[in-house]
Amino acid sequence: MTAFDIAQLVVRIALACVFIGMGVLHFVPGPARGMAAMIPPRMRWSGPLSPKVLVAFTGVCELAGGIGLLVPATRVAAAICLVIFLVAVFPANAYAARHPDRFGAFGTPLVPRLLLQLLLIALCVFCAL
Repeated sequence: MTAFDIAQLVVRIALACVFIGMGVLHFVPGPARGMAAMIPPRMRWSGPLSPKVLVAFTGVCELAGGIGLLVPATRVAAAICLVIFLVAVFPANAYAARHPDRFGAFGTPLVPRLLLQLLLIALCVFCAL
């Protein structure tokens, strides 16, 4: 096993832990309510695309992506899907960043949050190599 392989394995495990941990939080009542509130008003629909359903769906995406990073056969697909996921959820993060008084810890300032998203995307790409 090369140094690259070891680094990639360590990053995959760390990212998997992050995504699985965040995915689990989507099903904990308090954090889930906070995440539902983060969905921008223009994206708030009722029925099958309600904020509550979207939070559950994104939680499942994070769980599946995190687990997928750990399975050699799904590693590349999971990493690609997580990149798409990170881009798709950024509007909610940006909305929360604009309202830190309302979202507390979820209201990370926009520039640091953007940099974190870009870092996560880069690490997902690294896992897919």
